[in-house]
Amino acid sequence: MIDVAGRTYALDDPMVIAVLFGAVLLLAVVLILRAVARTARSVEPLAWQVNQMGGTIQALSDGQQHLAGGLHHVSDAQAKAQAHMLHVVEQRLSEVGTRMGTALDGSSIRTAQSLGALQQRLEAIDRAQANIEKLSGNVLSLQDILSNKQARGAFGEIQLHDLVGKALPADAFTMQATLSNGRRADCLVHMPLPPGPLVIDAKFPLEAYEALRRADTDAQTLEATRAFRQSVRLHIRAIAERYIIKGETGDGALMFLPSEAVYAELHSNFPELVREGFAAHVWIVSPTTCMATLNTLRGILRDARMREQAGAVRRELGLLLDDLRRLSERVDKLDSHFGQVQGDLRDIKISSEKTTRRAQRLESFDFSDGSG
Repeated sequence: MIDVAGRTYALDDPMVIAVLFGAVLLLAVVLILRAVARTARSVEPLAWQVNQMGGTIQALSDGQQHLAGGLHHVSDAQAKAQAHMLHVVEQRLSEVGTRMGTALDGSSIRTAQSLGALQQRLEAIDRAQANIEKLSGNVLSLQDILSNKQARGAFGEIQLHDLVGKALPADAFTMQATLSNGRRADCLVHMPLPPGPLVIDAKFPLEAYEALRRADTDAQTLEATRAFRQSVRLHIRAIAERYIIKGETGDGALMFLPSEAVYAELHSNFPELVREGFAAHVWIVSPTTCMATLNTLRGILRDARMREQAGAVRRELGLLLDDLRRLSERVDKLDSHFGQVQGDLRDIKISSEKTTRRAQRLESFDFSDGSG
């Protein structure tokens, strides 16, 4: 490598080799000229050749200068190309950095959104877990209620009261009503005669059903089935004897089961008990069928009350007809008044037109006889 005027040139570059060769040749010529000068007098024939060689060397020097200018131009062009390349690279790097920043910002936003959604889902899961724990506690408390006979009876009465309160008007039933025989009914529906007041009993014995459900062996199942059948049969008989009173209540009563599972068990595996209930005029109902029965009773109550109010309705209709008759008469009178008013308005209009014409004649000093 050679440094010339602050620029570096490679030794294997052809242009550099040519310049070096010219310089060596020029040095040789100078040495020859010095030798020729010493021997000029004795070697005049060589002067002309030396002059020719000097011209050739001058041409070679001019070519060397042109070559140096070309090298300088090439170097400038290379520097500019490098500067342009650097600028382009910096610009591309800046664009890439901007795009990467935008992408990272978008990614961070999406990540934050995902984390927020995940946080919401975790909160929902926490709430669901809390509800599950609360429901588990409620189930345990419900089991405690159902395991206690008195608490179970109160639970059935509350459930029955809720159903009856939604289906019937408040004056259509009485909870814990006392009958003439001293028995207290869980609910007494005030139905008209016929069919008469209807008792709904909510104290269903669940011990036998729980034993049947917990039975593991055939012997346990057989014993629990026998106990369940006997318990339901005794309960049907007790309802028929206590809550069906001739002349005071209707000829039937309802046995309310607070569980759809017990209702399904009776109808699926103990149909003879259901038939015995029908024979004793004790109808077994579950929460679903009880609501349907209560809706039917509500329709009967509405029809009975409408029949009770039929006389009042007819009386009100008569009064309404009288009012309509009087209204028609008054409308006729008002119509005649309107006709009279229309005639008066026509007369007033005629008088107004005559007065206007007379005023116009006075304004124009026209005093000719005009009766119009």
